[in-house]
Order: sequence, then structure tokens, then C-alpha cells
Amino acid sequence: MTNFAVDIVESAPPERLALVEIARDGARRQWSFGAVARAARTLAAHMHELGVRRGDTVLTLIGNQPEWVAAMVACFRQGYVVLPCNEQLRPKDLRLRLDACPPALVVCAERNVPVLETSGWDGPTIHVPAVPTRPSAEPPPAAQLSPLDPCLITFTSGTAGEPKAVVHGQRYLAGQRVQAEHWLAPRPGELVWCTAASGWSKSARNAFIAPWIRGAAALLHDARFDPAGRLELLEREGVNVLCMAPTEYRVIAKRATLRPVRSLRGLVAAGEALNPEVLRAWEEATGLQIRDGYGQTETGQLTGTAFGEEVRPGSMGRPLPGMALSVDDGELVVDPATVPTFFLGYRGGEAPGGPWRTGDRVAVDEDGFLYFEGRTDDVIISSGYRIGPFEVESALVAHEAVAEAAVVAAPDDERGSVVRAVVVLRDGFAPSDALARALQEHVKEQTAPYKYPRIVDFAGELPKTASGKVRRALLRGER
Repeated sequence: MTNFAVDIVESAPPERLALVEIARDGARRQWSFGAVARAARTLAAHMHELGVRRGDTVLTLIGNQPEWVAAMVACFRQGYVVLPCNEQLRPKDLRLRLDACPPALVVCAERNVPVLETSGWDGPTIHVPAVPTRPSAEPPPAAQLSPLDPCLITFTSGTAGEPKAVVHGQRYLAGQRVQAEHWLAPRPGELVWCTAASGWSKSARNAFIAPWIRGAAALLHDARFDPAGRLELLEREGVNVLCMAPTEYRVIAKRATLRPVRSLRGLVAAGEALNPEVLRAWEEATGLQIRDGYGQTETGQLTGTAFGEEVRPGSMGRPLPGMALSVDDGELVVDPATVPTFFLGYRGGEAPGGPWRTGDRVAVDEDGFLYFEGRTDDVIISSGYRIGPFEVESALVAHEAVAEAAVVAAPDDERGSVVRAVVVLRDGFAPSDALARALQEHVKEQTAPYKYPRIVDFAGELPKTASGKVRRALLRGER
């Protein structure tokens, strides 16, 4: 039997630091494990009073705040199935989740009440931070849970169609130990900052679960992304391990002045492949290599460059210990029996059976390092050539004028498809035909000439999911 709240939170020394909160107004609070445990028990008591029972779904609509963590821990403790939602969701997005996973209760930050009401929700709601400090009754005893009891619902990011509700079991929580030890790799007493917004897969596992398993504390920053401000916060709080999305690493490298941060010991990224010039910029400035990793909402973390292992630019590392991955016709395939964080199934669907085909194209070198090449449906076939978008995007962003780039297929009568690049320029550069030609020539110099973009379009920004992944389907004109 297992219970993360009891085994990790309530069993920790109550005075040990669990969370450091930096609020939107700059206010700073520290939470001990004892304080988190008390807040979780208080919330659990109120949830029980409002009729929530084991196996029921509880939706949270809270930012990266301690109250969100306390709500998650309360659900873990009682065997409620928690559905954390991102604050950027609009009423239509929320309605999709409410319909797909009808909750018994919503825990909502006061600032998100209008969007929740507009979505049509009128059921039981706990508002935070206005939670009473003392419950009117004690919470029920902590649930005795099996690894296959449902625990958490996260929605896929919707890069290839409508988001799907992914159901994870209790094993997902304990299973984070593998990546926590071999990839994230904080030491006891250190401070970890995973910048992913609440509601996304990486946030659910690395904002606090994996750090706590390792005896580390977690930083929560409830504010908008600011490249320069993020560097200042790293220094001021003495962050030891930083986990950011590739987009964030890229933007900071392009728009802020990178510099050494004495406390930093580890940099990790996952979500999309990192471009070589971004890796170089961070290493030259900080002396640290960004260690890439790979996982899916359905699988949890699968690969990573281990702490202390030399980074191979463009590689998402090797399979984590014990996980059996293979490459079949260019596609990454997983043996679910070897993955302790593999999902139970999609909500309302059958449990997945047999090998799991990820839909991601990868290459593997002689030492077993894996290299992401794109989604299977992102590969561009032009005049018989197979062209992965990432290599072309990396060549484009290596140009001084380019802040971001996305590459997709465009239909062509003669070649079947041609490479189309959508480019976001850095400050100080303006779109022009001459610049488009210069970018085409630059790509020809950086990679095989047949891969150059025959179409170059300029845009103010790239369409992205709320988790920062480029929505290439929209760029292709799909819905």
C-alpha cells in the first residue's frame, strides 16, 4: 500500500523547509513540511464536509502557489483524483475538462472565479487563499491506496488535436524517484525551481513531488515570465537546480544578459529539443550544460542525460534506468511494464495494451543516446527526401536575426511538399525579401541544401499551447 502524503509529507521533519513562495506582488513566504501537512489536512476536512469521497475528482484552478500544493497533497492523502488546471485556460477549455471529467468539487483561486463561473460551473467550490485555518472537523483517516488506484488527471497539450484526459495511478507519484535521482538530481536541503505552470504534466511531477522525494525544497513563483527577472530571482533565492521549458531557455538566451549564478548546480529541460546555440550560450555564461530529457503526459519521464554525464548537443539523453525503449522504423516505442509512471488509460477509455508507440521520431547513436527528430506527422517529405523540422529550425535560430522559428510542410505540385519556415525576428530586425533570402542561404550553409525553406514567412509570434509547445498543426492550416 502507498500514500504519498503520509510517506513523504507527514513523515518529514515538520520543521524542514518544503516551499519558498514568491507571490505576484513580490511577497515571500516559507512553508515547512509541517505547515504543508496542516494545510492539506484542513483542506481534506473541508472537501470531506462538502461530500467528496475516495475516487471522486477534484479540479484545481490555482496558480503556482502553496495553496495549490496543499490541495494536491490533500487529494493524494484521501485518494481523491486531482485534476490540476492551468490558469491560462479560457471558459471553453474549462468546459471541455468539466464535461470530460465531472468533478465533485473545484478548488479555485479568487482571481479565477470569473472564468470558472463563465464556464458554467455552479457546483461545490472552495476558494483560496480564503481557506479557514481550522476545519470544523478532523479529516478522515489517510487512505490506504494501491499503486493502481487513480490519483491524477492531466490533459495532453493538444499539439495534435483535442486534448485528452490522461489518468495516472498512485504509482505515478512514487515512480518519480527514478527521474528525481538520475535526471533532476537535487541533493537533500537544496532548492529546486521547476517553472512549469500548475496544470501541466511537468509541473505536477517536478514542481514539488520529485524535489520532495529527494529531500529538497521547491520554489514557487506566481508571476509572469520575465527573462531578466528570472535570472535575478535565481541569484537572490540561491536556486540549486533549475528546470525550464526549452522556450524559456531560448528566450532568456536571446533577450537577457546571461551570467554565472553561483548557487546553480544543475540545469534541465524537457518538452522540445534544445537548439545547439542555446546550449552553448548557457554553458559559456554559467559553466553548466543543460541536460535534456524526454517524456510524454502518458508516460512520465522516459529519458535524460544523467547528472555528471557529458551532454551531447541535440540529444535527449538515454533511457532512464530500468526503462525499455526501442526504435521501430524511426519511431520511439516503449515497453509499459518497465515504466513506473506509465498511465492507466484515457478517461472513459480502455487501458492501453501492448507496446506504446509514442508517435515521436527519434534517431539513436552508437552509445544509445536518443535524438528527437519530430512528431511522426511533422516529418516533411519533399521530392522523396525525409526532412525533420528540428534541424532546419536549429539552423534558422542560429542566425543573428532570428528569435524563434517553426518549420512545417507546405503543399507543392511538383515536390509533393516543400519546407516552409515561420520566423519570429529579434528586436532590431525587420521582415524583408532580402532577409528571407539571407535566411535561406544561411540554412544551406548549416545543413544539407535540400532542407532549406523554400518559403519563409515572418510572424510576430508562433502559435503555442499554454505549456509552450509550438502548434505546428495550426501552421499547416489544420484544426
